[in-house]
Amino acid sequence: MNEHSLEKDLPLKEDVRFLGRILGDTLRDQEGEAIFNLIEGIRQSAIQYRRDDNPADLLKLEHSLDGLSAEDTIAVVRAFSYFSHLSNIAEDLHHNRRRIVYSQRGAPPREGSIQLALERVKKHHITSKQLGDFFTKALIAPVLTAHPTEVQRKSVLDCHLMIAKRLGERTRISMTPEELEENEASIRRAILTLWQTNELRTFKLRVNDEIENGLSYYRYTFLKEVPRLCIQLERLVSEDKDYHEVAKQPLLPLKMGSWIGGDRDGNPFVTAEVTEYALRRHSHVIFDFYFQELILLRGELSLSSRLVSVSDEVLALAQLAPETEDSRQEEPYRRAVTTIYLRLQATQQHLQENRASFSTETVKAYTSVMELKRDLSLLSQSLTHHGSQALSDGRLKHLERAVDVFGFHLASLDLRQHSEVHAKTLAELLQKAQVCHDYLSLDEAQRIELLITEINNPRALRSMFTHYSEQTLTEMAIFEVAKKMHKELGEKAITNYIISKTDSVSDILEVALLLKEVGLLIPGNNAELKMNIIPLFETIGDLRGCGQIMEQLFSLPIYKQLLVSRQNIQEVMLGYSDSNKDGGFLTANWELYKAEKTLVEVFQRFAIELRLFHGRGGSVGRGGGPSYYGILAQPQGSVNAQIRLTEQGEVIASKYSDPGIGRRNLETLVAATLEATLINNNGSTEEWQRIYQVMEELSVTSFERYRSLVYETPGFDQFFREATPISEISTLNIGSRPASRRASTRIEDLRAIPWVFSWAQSRIILPGWYGFGSAVNAFMERHADGLTQLQYMYQKWPFMQTLLSNMDMVLAKTDFTIAKRYVGLVKDEQLRVQVFAEIEREFELTVTQLKAITNQQDFLTGNPTLGRSIRERRPYLDPLNHLQVDLLSRYRHGEATESVERAIHLTINGVAAGLRNSG
Repeated sequence: MNEHSLEKDLPLKEDVRFLGRILGDTLRDQEGEAIFNLIEGIRQSAIQYRRDDNPADLLKLEHSLDGLSAEDTIAVVRAFSYFSHLSNIAEDLHHNRRRIVYSQRGAPPREGSIQLALERVKKHHITSKQLGDFFTKALIAPVLTAHPTEVQRKSVLDCHLMIAKRLGERTRISMTPEELEENEASIRRAILTLWQTNELRTFKLRVNDEIENGLSYYRYTFLKEVPRLCIQLERLVSEDKDYHEVAKQPLLPLKMGSWIGGDRDGNPFVTAEVTEYALRRHSHVIFDFYFQELILLRGELSLSSRLVSVSDEVLALAQLAPETEDSRQEEPYRRAVTTIYLRLQATQQHLQENRASFSTETVKAYTSVMELKRDLSLLSQSLTHHGSQALSDGRLKHLERAVDVFGFHLASLDLRQHSEVHAKTLAELLQKAQVCHDYLSLDEAQRIELLITEINNPRALRSMFTHYSEQTLTEMAIFEVAKKMHKELGEKAITNYIISKTDSVSDILEVALLLKEVGLLIPGNNAELKMNIIPLFETIGDLRGCGQIMEQLFSLPIYKQLLVSRQNIQEVMLGYSDSNKDGGFLTANWELYKAEKTLVEVFQRFAIELRLFHGRGGSVGRGGGPSYYGILAQPQGSVNAQIRLTEQGEVIASKYSDPGIGRRNLETLVAATLEATLINNNGSTEEWQRIYQVMEELSVTSFERYRSLVYETPGFDQFFREATPISEISTLNIGSRPASRRASTRIEDLRAIPWVFSWAQSRIILPGWYGFGSAVNAFMERHADGLTQLQYMYQKWPFMQTLLSNMDMVLAKTDFTIAKRYVGLVKDEQLRVQVFAEIEREFELTVTQLKAITNQQDFLTGNPTLGRSIRERRPYLDPLNHLQVDLLSRYRHGEATESVERAIHLTINGVAAGLRNSG
């Protein structure tokens, strides 16, 4: 690392040392000198081993960890886990600090910033009309999901936020010695609270808990930073003389989404009651925010009618306020804000309590968000008219943008269920209605014909006099809640219905018919669909067949008619997790890319707008990696101003618990979507055809290699379950959803999340790289200029750059010295030696070929900051992994005590914190 980088990272090192010192003091005070010395000795041994790479130091480290009592083990695990957490806090603060310094120095705009994106757009001669059209149709939606790789409790996260806030004050605020002393005391209190707080949940997480956890990120970041980002975007566009006309209207590309409380695929705990609870909590949170902002706004707008000329419309609003104090009579803005507050209060009572009356004693509730926007706009126009635009551009404008983005619903809640459940539900409805005795036995053509007939039929299938199974009643209750919430909270509260494992046209039409049953699809000459029906293509086979399915669907007149009522937009979701588990890292990414290209072609042929929903996880094995480069790596025409993507697991906390980092992450989504939509980087067709042929050749070999190991090696499922902590992860209280879709030990039935999470814990991280080395090796054996071709692809193609960059990061976190200890847990020696030899051979090939293609000597040469972070974390991960292996061995050999189980779960927490994107 060069001298400048070392100087740049000096504040980070100081923060880490500062927090480490306080943690050490806390250990000494709480656990005693003996435990402190034990932990410090382990820490020094781990650092020495990583610094000198001496096997003797590793033996010394292992010796110091062997034979610890259960109590001492827990203390050591907690200490090293918390050091990882505190390092994360310091790193996040440092990123914010560097961003501020960069900006203060007047440096050029950074990659991923809206300013740089606009500059690039202008260089490509994009017109004002083209930019305006982009913002007119733009929809960029991060969708929070409850997939459980985030193992932190909210109580723990709150302590982290307190430490981050106080640590930030030390560098951004000039303090007196007394203030510095109080600041440090506050940090010490927070770290003491952490040490005395149970990091693990003692109960299985409920869906309602997940809903509340998800909502906390709105308070941390989204409620203020999304409007702030929209205003920043408007300012940047308006400052450009060629584009300023575009900013005359609000620019609102960001919309929030959620699956938490609506995703019932494999989760029996998501019921109609839970879905309604989620939607009402969404509404409650946004109303609370509006109330807080209106109170503050009222305090600010003390303007006197003796001194400014207030508009008649604002005076009329003020007259409605039940304020009779003499002091308020000449303060019309304050009284107008009171009126808005009271109208909002009446609106909330109506929405939350479903009161029949739309009025209070003095004011009427708002019947729509548009009415609230109009009242706020009246304030803004009046202020601007009498020369107070500076006041209008402050809190009021931020509130206006918040209303534009969040409405009365906060975020759109998606519904999701497996196609198999829809088919079974509909089969019973059809059988009980005497329409079809055995729907499930019909072939695809017969199903489609029957479904179209029933969608066009205005009569319902259900009867209040008929008895239905529990599953059918449960499923239909969800549809009924969606209808109810449309009526009470508006259609934006719940707009999307996702079908897991879509592999036929009938899967989509089944949901259309179920929506018709509750009035969310209106049949007839002008058929109307009230929700988006979104197929989810997950496996390799599904991805390969998605184009044909959509082509067949669009060929149906009834469905084309329904799409007219959805602005002729069809959303398609692509699953990164199951496709990776099904076909491996390289093939999954390539098949996703090909699927997007195919969908673009099909949609263009039928003149239908495509919106893609990317089901990405936090880890590279589940489609993770930097979102900015991931979006830019999409095929031309697949982004088209609209994109939705899931934010999952511990990535939500790392991206959005800090407002500054959260805003930066949101900004990169907007910047990437802008660039990917408007900037065409296509080369010649012939050139791309050759690149695609190479990629296809690589994918075929990689797929065969991956499937051979994971699905065709006898005993591989046993190897996986014994060489990773998958069984123990399944019992950890980190989510409401079961680890497997079915009660089996088959890898096919295991969810992708615990699959990836388990490999990360053992530091093999197989889903993020396996198969690549063999594919490249075989290609180079077949083509004399193979390496040259691959190097050219890497230099030319954003897809290849992103693919290898993500794999580079995974390989940097992989550690086969540690992995061998996990493999030692496999009881069958022959199986252990055979499978691990295959994995190790592939790893060595992959590392060699990655370095050859990228022409780098070591991992993360192009990202030295991340490389430094990983290197400095290793000494704190090593003891956790070592102890985890020891604890797993003891647990599986009969020492299944509560303390051993707790210690295992604590190591899982600590390793996840150290790796950061492991799920």
